[in-house]
Amino acid sequence: MRSRIGVQLFTLRDHCKDVESFTKTCAWISGQGIREVQVSGVGIEDPTQIRQVLDHHDLTCTVTHRGLDALRDVDATLEYHRTLGCKYAAVGGFFDKEAGQDGWKAFADEFSALADTFAAQGLQLGYHNHSHEFAPFGDDPSAIDPKACPLWLLFERCSSNVWFEIDTYWVAHGGADPADWIDRVRGRIPVVHFKDMTIDSTRVQKICEVGAGNLNWSRIVESCKAAGVESYMIERDDGDLDPFTSLKISIANMEAWGL
Repeated sequence: MRSRIGVQLFTLRDHCKDVESFTKTCAWISGQGIREVQVSGVGIEDPTQIRQVLDHHDLTCTVTHRGLDALRDVDATLEYHRTLGCKYAAVGGFFDKEAGQDGWKAFADEFSALADTFAAQGLQLGYHNHSHEFAPFGDDPSAIDPKACPLWLLFERCSSNVWFEIDTYWVAHGGADPADWIDRVRGRIPVVHFKDMTIDSTRVQKICEVGAGNLNWSRIVESCKAAGVESYMIERDDGDLDPFTSLKISIANMEAWGL
């Protein structure tokens, strides 16, 4: 078995729309020697069906992405993850553009309460970042404070039961340092999203294969190992290559790093 490299199924969402396509996709993933996946973007709602396909192809669901409304249904969420045999869940993000600092505080408090409730039942709840969490609070450009932003608020305010699924691309997209944030959430990052960034000739940032872009991967990997990361999930929202070719490149590069 390879090290804990996994595939975030959102990367292959167009090939996981029903049981037939999901089965073929899982067969391909297993054929690459991968044994872990994140269930997100799959067009199958029944966790029993998902589990049957995963088991058949020797795959484990390490983590899921669930919307906030779904997470609020505590009993259903617990049953879903028990069926999958999965102990980590994460919300894909909090996207209320009108929330402001008070709205983010209210979210952090509700999310912490959910995390505490789930932790008592053996399910660990995490937060997955994008780049908007680095947008500063307030409208005064002369008073920008890099710590006065949503992700810092979550880090400082959330319960210790909340873990952080750091997404390397989106941290960099927000102007921050992925390795610095992985260091910061040490002990609270069982799963990380590996995603690389490049830029085109018109200065537009875009996602590319892990190891093919401009992120400081030696530093990121070092930080992950020190932080106690258990699973390295490859994710690509979109890109120039088809997702299967993209994943092959990312897997090969990560294996070359000893992951």
